[in-house]
Formats: sequence, C-alpha cells, structure tokens
Amino acid sequence: MDVIESLKNRDILKMIERAGKITLKNHGDTITLERAVFLSWWCERGDCAFCYMSTQKPRIKEPSKARRNINAILAEAEICRRIGWNIEFLSGGYGSFSGEEIKKIAERIKEITGAPVWLNTGITSELDIYGPEVAGITGALEVANPDLQRKLCPSKPRKDIIDMLETAGDLGFKKGITLILGLGETPEDLEYLFEFIRDLRIDRVTFYSLNPHEGTVFDDQPQPASLYYAGTVAATRIEFPHLEIITGTWIDNLANIGPLILSGANGITKFPLFRMFGTRYGKRVEEEVRWAGRKLRGTFTDTERLMTGRSYPELDPFIERYVKGCLKNIKVV
Repeated sequence: MDVIESLKNRDILKMIERAGKITLKNHGDTITLERAVFLSWWCERGDCAFCYMSTQKPRIKEPSKARRNINAILAEAEICRRIGWNIEFLSGGYGSFSGEEIKKIAERIKEITGAPVWLNTGITSELDIYGPEVAGITGALEVANPDLQRKLCPSKPRKDIIDMLETAGDLGFKKGITLILGLGETPEDLEYLFEFIRDLRIDRVTFYSLNPHEGTVFDDQPQPASLYYAGTVAATRIEFPHLEIITGTWIDNLANIGPLILSGANGITKFPLFRMFGTRYGKRVEEEVRWAGRKLRGTFTDTERLMTGRSYPELDPFIERYVKGCLKNIKVV
C-alpha cells in the first residue's frame, strides 16, 4: 500500500483498518494517558509562528517569574502516579531552566513515579549530564517539510535538532519528535517525515493538531480535519509498525480520540487534566477508548485513586491544591 497516495486519495477507512491490525499485533490493546509537564511559560527564542509562548514573550518582563514552582511540578508528578498517567515528557521553553536544574527535577520525578522521564526542553548540547533519570530526548521538529519548518520555526534549525538526536542515540537515550498538523503541510510531506524517522531511528512520534492561538498568524485558521489527522497517523503506523505513536487532541475535539486510536495511537495527550478530571469531558475520553475496543491504563474519573497516595511534606500543599482543583469540577448526584 502506497500510504501517501492513499491519503491523497482519501482512502482513509482502509488505511485505518490496516493500521489498527498492525497496532494490535505489535503493541496490544492498551492505551495510555499521557501528560506533558510544563516547566515554564517563558521561551527566550519565542518566534515559532504557531506557539502560545510567542505571544507571551513581549509581555514577560522578568522571565524568572514565568518559571513554575519546582514543588508544584513534583506534586503534578505524584498526581499522575496516583491516577496511572504517564508523564509524556518535561517541556519548557528555551532558557527557562538550566540543564542541571532539569536533571535534578527529572531525578526527583523518577523517585516519585518509578520511571525515567523524556525531555522536550529545546535544542541542547548538554545531554551528557543526564543519566538513568532520563529515558529519551525529544526534538520539537513540528513540521517535516524543511522549507516550511525553516519559515515557521526560524530559531530551531533542523540540523541542530538532527545533531541533538544523533548525540542522544550515541548516549543511549531513546529519540522522539513532535509534529503539529494543520500548519500548511501536504500529504506529500509525509515523505520527509518517513525519511526523518528512518534516518534518525526515531522511537516515538507525538502528533498534535493545530490549536490556533490569538495573536499568531494561525489565530483564524481551522484545526485539521479529523480524517486527515487519522489518515496521517494510520499512514505512519503502516510504515513503522513498531514506532510508539502519541496523539494529542483538545477538549473541543474529543471525537478525534476513537479514530486516532484505531489509526495506530498508543497513547493520547494534551488534556487540561485539572479541569477535565471526573467531568463529562473526562468520562468522554474513557468512552472513546472503550468504544475503540481498547483498554485504558490510568483513569480520568476514579476519585479514590486521585485522593490516595504518598505524602511528601514539601509537596503536600500543592498536591492538596491539585486534588481540590479536580474535585471542584465534579457534580455530586
């Protein structure tokens, strides 16, 4: 099957059917809930054309104040451990934390969750400072087409991303990339993506759909069509049966989840956890997984798990705040 031609011809259902069978054979029927844990809302580069941080950079006069409290970050890790969510990666803009600071945060998170973390903290040459607390390094490629990537992300040179990922592989880390659909790419651009995955031996791809932010050039653009999104994921799954695929969708597009799972997603991400937990939106996520015929690892509704966990004196005030934030949205019948 020429998957690019199939996508161009909108032969989506056949692709999804094939991709679903490949996924079940190679990965089983379990779907994970993933959460990117943000370190800061500041990015010293701040010029990616689609990014929320690009709209905030001119407003932030003291970048240090855009950093999250480290205990709040660690408390979020404990919440994820309680409810069975994976930490997809630590994410933050350029210049928000030093490499040594990120390393210490990753070490603490590994102590809390029992699992090493992925990093998505920008292009860096400091990878040799990391050890068993880090599982993999993510390059925020965002767009596979080199010309479009250069235009939309002028301060994130593709070559620098490639060099970082090659170094990550040499050091024994897994390698991942993020892609955003809806930025002007075409089905033909999948050839660039497939070549990138093969050449760099990428272990994980996270797909997102465009979330148009006010103040960016995309603020009046539509999000990509659900079947285009599903077809792109299916094409990638067919080409790379063993690749880990994470797909992100927004609270206003929860109907994407079922098709994305059937198309080859191993996990789903990009949810506002503390606004959705236990609500009809959280229940909808679980229903989408159930109706896709898959089993969900983790929960979006189990309040007992949410409230039951380990106690850390320095983290408990933040944990309590997060728990209350989840519970206040739940209607008591």
